[in-house]
Amino acid sequence: MIRAVIFDFDGLILETEMPALQSWSEIYKEHGHEIPMDLWHGYIGSDRGFEPVEHLAALVGEGLDKVVTQARRDKRKNELVAALDLMDGVRQYVDDATRLGLRLGIASSSTRAWVLGHLERLGFAACWHTVKAREDVARPKPAPDLYVAAVDALGVAPHEALALEDSPNGIAAAKGAGLRCVAVPNPLTAGMDLSGADLRIGSLAATPLESVLAVLARD
Repeated sequence: MIRAVIFDFDGLILETEMPALQSWSEIYKEHGHEIPMDLWHGYIGSDRGFEPVEHLAALVGEGLDKVVTQARRDKRKNELVAALDLMDGVRQYVDDATRLGLRLGIASSSTRAWVLGHLERLGFAACWHTVKAREDVARPKPAPDLYVAAVDALGVAPHEALALEDSPNGIAAAKGAGLRCVAVPNPLTAGMDLSGADLRIGSLAATPLESVLAVLARD
């Protein structure tokens, strides 16, 4: 029986993944290059692996100031993300989970300041029983550490928790920790291999939480 729902943040609660890509793509194009999507796809849902500023510096050479470039990109990303609202269906899922008496958590490879800052901006911070972020674990996704920490904080067993994820890295983390996992792709991850999840849905808005729970209960 599911007793808790744990959400990914980037690309699931807030569609930050397109701004993250767009802000780097703009920088790359200024230097006459395209960002390599194969490397970028492997980076989604984690905070390790592909380092765009290092990759671009290798392409451009010594003329690239990495500190300035990273700062410009971060500023642009923050501008784009600041205009975003919650993704469709997120608030309804949280409301439905609360009505059903389920505990609520977030497991994110991003920093706590990033996650809480946006939740507070949107007036959406008070509903969560726990938020686990990059600083809370030794290894980010795809390692299971974030989900292990989240279920422990929520006081439920791994098999009693449902993870909502949009990326292969996130799915691997959730399944590695022993959770049930539903894949909820966004436009950037829809073409990726999300087959590791127990169930894939088109969007939170299109598939009510109680329908998801009913399907999982039959498995």
